[in-house]
Amino acid sequence: MESLTKLNLDEYKPLRDVVFENLREAIVEGRLKPGQRLMEVQLAEQLGVSRTPVREAIRKLELEGLVVMLPRKGAYVANMSLKDLKDVLEIRASLEGLAASLAAERISDEDIKKLEFIIEEFNDSINESNVEALLKKDVEFHECIFKSTNNKKLHQLINSLWEQVYRFRVTYISDYDSTVNIIEEHRMILDAIKRRDSKLAKQYAMEHIQKAEHFMIETTVNNKEL
Repeated sequence: MESLTKLNLDEYKPLRDVVFENLREAIVEGRLKPGQRLMEVQLAEQLGVSRTPVREAIRKLELEGLVVMLPRKGAYVANMSLKDLKDVLEIRASLEGLAASLAAERISDEDIKKLEFIIEEFNDSINESNVEALLKKDVEFHECIFKSTNNKKLHQLINSLWEQVYRFRVTYISDYDSTVNIIEEHRMILDAIKRRDSKLAKQYAMEHIQKAEHFMIETTVNNKEL
């Protein structure tokens, strides 16, 4: 297990939160692999902390569905079945639709301008074939919509679900045809939001996630990843 490095501790955050965020990020990004056993002693040693915050972090990760506890065996990074993937994306589509609908009713003019700017930056990243930048701009686009709903619980729910399928999302963003489609779908969602058409914004947002779902599932089946 060589996927972690010693923490740069944030004096403004409790140690258990810093450890949790670090482990969560390692799982979401695939540095800790599905099915990999999480040994408290090894993790604590790599992070440069005691076992207590590691134990607390693992418990929180279990609540988020990123870790499973097996009787008499310990903690493991959760695997995701094809059914799990479908379930997560199905829920995500509904919540994304709700978020876009609320955004159409509540978004500020400032955030609309921000979304327009993000779309242009996303387009630039396509031309540069910069996958890391594409991922960042895609996150920024959706985050701006979520925040504009003024509903923190909805925001948290969506992000928690999306993190569970991060590795599949990387594959989707890396595909050129997908990125071209994504930017057009983003523009359609933004146009509906700008017109304050909550019904159409919801429809476009749900279709956006459903198309991603179709690609991820098809790619996963073809590659026999799950």
